[in-house]
Amino acid sequence: MTHSRRGTAVAWLLLAPALLLFLYFKFIPMALGLWKSFFKVQPFLGDEWVGLDNYRTIMTDDAFAGAVGHSLLLAVGTTGGSLALGLGLALLIEGPARYLWFVRAAVFLPVVTTMAAVAEVWRIMYHPGDSGLLNTILGWIAIDPQPFLASEHSSLWSIMGMNIWRGAPYDMMIFLAGLVGIDRTLYEAAAVDGATTRHRLRYITLPALRPVFWILFTLAAIRGLRVFVEVYVLTNGGPNGSSEVIMTLIYKLGFQRNELGVASAGGVVLFAATLVLTLMVQLMRRRQAR
Repeated sequence: MTHSRRGTAVAWLLLAPALLLFLYFKFIPMALGLWKSFFKVQPFLGDEWVGLDNYRTIMTDDAFAGAVGHSLLLAVGTTGGSLALGLGLALLIEGPARYLWFVRAAVFLPVVTTMAAVAEVWRIMYHPGDSGLLNTILGWIAIDPQPFLASEHSSLWSIMGMNIWRGAPYDMMIFLAGLVGIDRTLYEAAAVDGATTRHRLRYITLPALRPVFWILFTLAAIRGLRVFVEVYVLTNGGPNGSSEVIMTLIYKLGFQRNELGVASAGGVVLFAATLVLTLMVQLMRRRQAR
């Protein structure tokens, strides 16, 4: 066996445990979910083939249509907010100063904190009474207490605010990596020509960060469509379904209403939507790169 083949064999051998875990816990369940989406699942009576009926049920269900709308709104708002805030943070703390490592680590902490713990803390902060943390702060500037999660008109926006807070540090780190790759002589030449900070940002920084924007946009959009834990912990889709998203509805269909076939169809639809979104973003990126 040649050296290159031996190296390839060793690499596959090292990857084998992880690949087996992926196969057992991800790919096999995905295949079973696709298969079950064509059946009326009856654990004790045997599954009944229904073809595309589960998909028709999902596509004509008003609750699913509402969940899709909420998911899209949450994805768009979270993506835009986290990208803007992440870029702002990156520009503020980008530089070689020694103390900045601590600032970056502190800002990045929300990303490495368990989502369930973060959501529970924000649920307490969003307490609608006068004693709630955010309402107490609003009281300092003479703003009446807000219902936040308790209102149909503000529950989804409150979840979006928490998602932006948690997603922005991740985007910030990617932006920082992109900023490091920008040629500093471009800034020096622009400064000599009299370019202001705003002009340097517009004509040098943002064009150089275009590939980073495409990557983060794709990741953030997928993250927004597949949101579950924060909604489940904060509102469980309430009040009155005003914050119901696709993932929480699929969970309720499968584990609360025992409609596993319909839930599987919903999961397949969500996977297809995520795949289409990813392909569309990549196609747009390639067209713009030409």
